[in-house]
Amino acid sequence: MTQWLFPPRPVPSLPVVGGDARFPVRRILCVGQNYAAHAREMGSDPDKQTPFFFSKPGDALVSDGADPAYPPATDELHYEAELVAAIGPTADGGIGIVGWAVGCDLTRRDLQAEAKKAGRPWDAAKGFDQSAPCGPLTLGARPDPAGAIRLTVNGETRQDSVLNDMILNPDRIVEAAAALWSLQPGDLIFTGTPSGVGPLKPGDRVVVTIAGLETLRFEIRP
Repeated sequence: MTQWLFPPRPVPSLPVVGGDARFPVRRILCVGQNYAAHAREMGSDPDKQTPFFFSKPGDALVSDGADPAYPPATDELHYEAELVAAIGPTADGGIGIVGWAVGCDLTRRDLQAEAKKAGRPWDAAKGFDQSAPCGPLTLGARPDPAGAIRLTVNGETRQDSVLNDMILNPDRIVEAAAALWSLQPGDLIFTGTPSGVGPLKPGDRVVVTIAGLETLRFEIRP
């Protein structure tokens, strides 16, 4: 019998819509600047864009309606609404997308800007504690590509686009990710955010919707 030096942490997981099952989360991969307008607002040329990824640890997940705390070491916390693809075993015995959820990539934008300027990694800007709020997982086919993706802060619309505005669709994102990592059941892939990213402060109430999926709601705690 294994003797642990201390009890292992519980496995991060998402509730699955329509039952009591849960999706255990292994890690979180995120594709950057996958909507043309967002690439432009971040100072990039979408016509010259090649897929690039960053990651968050699995325990950055915030699920079950929990509210993330405003993180330390930043004065510029930003929201980024995203469609999330869940990787699992498929009916044909392979590995692929088995479900979808609404996510929000929280970002320490000031730390990201400093890292970009210095040519350093983004880990502290993207992979911090409670940086990945995510709604319940819906199993099955991809949401309507013409469906809307929207984010509001305190009832005011900040992001409003459609999934078709992605530069790379989810299948191509998974293909690109699989060329870099051995994708495994439990991986989540955040597929990019539309334009309109902006700051959050303690007490702000965030609502993210994607047509056909369960709504994500949270409040930034002090």
